[in-house]
Amino acid sequence: MTCASDAAAVAFDHAVAGYLTYRLDTAARVKACLAVDPDFCLAHVLRGYLTLAAFNLATVPAAREALALAKTAAVNATAREQAHVAALEAWVDGRLDELLARWEAIVARHPTDVLAFRLHHFNAFWLGRPEQMLAVVEATLPHWELGLAGRGAVLACRAFANEECGNYTVAENSGREAIALDPGDIWATHAVAHVMEMQGRRSEGILLLRDLEPHWQGGNNLKHHLWWHRGLYHLEREEFDEVLALYDKGFRNLGSPIVEMQPDLYIDVQNAASMLFRLQLQGVDVGDRWIELADKAEGRIGDCLNAFTLPHWMMALVHTGRYQAAEAFLAGLEAAAAGSDTIAGLVRLYALPISAAVLAHGRGRYQEAVELMRPALGGMYRLGGSHAQQDVLEQLFTDAAAKAGSKSDVLMMLERIAGRYPVPPENRIGYRHSATLVA
Repeated sequence: MTCASDAAAVAFDHAVAGYLTYRLDTAARVKACLAVDPDFCLAHVLRGYLTLAAFNLATVPAAREALALAKTAAVNATAREQAHVAALEAWVDGRLDELLARWEAIVARHPTDVLAFRLHHFNAFWLGRPEQMLAVVEATLPHWELGLAGRGAVLACRAFANEECGNYTVAENSGREAIALDPGDIWATHAVAHVMEMQGRRSEGILLLRDLEPHWQGGNNLKHHLWWHRGLYHLEREEFDEVLALYDKGFRNLGSPIVEMQPDLYIDVQNAASMLFRLQLQGVDVGDRWIELADKAEGRIGDCLNAFTLPHWMMALVHTGRYQAAEAFLAGLEAAAAGSDTIAGLVRLYALPISAAVLAHGRGRYQEAVELMRPALGGMYRLGGSHAQQDVLEQLFTDAAAKAGSKSDVLMMLERIAGRYPVPPENRIGYRHSATLVA
């Protein structure tokens, strides 16, 4: 690296370690690094990367500022560092296909550049490209010798990439290997939790998360997502009071320092909205929990940086009866869909029709919801999100089809679900009733 001192290099490593392990103080670590060396090119790049990783349109100016400082500092930087600057510029400008290609090129030349590797994993996931996640991690892992710092993070990514590609044995083994290296590895725990969700190992999943929870101290919002996963296990067991308790004290936990820092962070919104929606499909009274989400949704109209979050914002607006705001939200999606960048295509083909289907479903226009959503089903995974996260959209379609009396559409979705989950649809809470319609 090109930096002013060994102290600056150590501070940068500390910041990258914070990112890899989902530490709440990662931004403070980056700030401390720049205090040691204000002209540190890669530190400015890291600040820009982390700013954009929040998927919040309001923070893009700060990322542009970081990019400008990185460019100034890159005059004497190495080719690898300059490649990172170019990647940051592609991300700022929304050129996401180019972004992934630039990180792939860095990793091909420098297989242990864990920052390029991990950011590629992150963004490929949110673009619905598990095949790229898997290809990069399998090509990279042989370069990570036993004992090399960062190996656990690579193993955790290997676990999740394999899980999303249906390779559950490899996924679980890699995840457990990473957990053995660090019981506080939240991403590795997350990957194993996904395996258990897909395989219907609910009791085992609850025990896994309960036993590892003490190691999550100092973690950021991703630990909320682990509580959400635990909530999914309890939901399948029809333990609705436990789910609501996890919502209030775990993965939403209003008033906690983490939520106060980023009250509308994409992953927290997805956790909350998708769980409330699932509960309501089961006839559970969720009280006024939708209101604070809807308040925040109104403030994010026109912000489409994370396409998968968009139907979740719409759920909050619909379930609080804010139909005028919902129409404005759709207008914002239409404006975004008119663009030419990567996200515009995702919004146009998937986020817009699915969000419109959420609105139609909420208004009781079930056949309309089915017609809106059906053409998007085949490529819906391109919105990003895991199988477990996308499942709420599949439940939406199934419920609409069942209420519209469209047995053919119900059957189509049940076949789709059966092809992905080892657990039969009739043994999953979101599909039991619909399965009886076509039995």
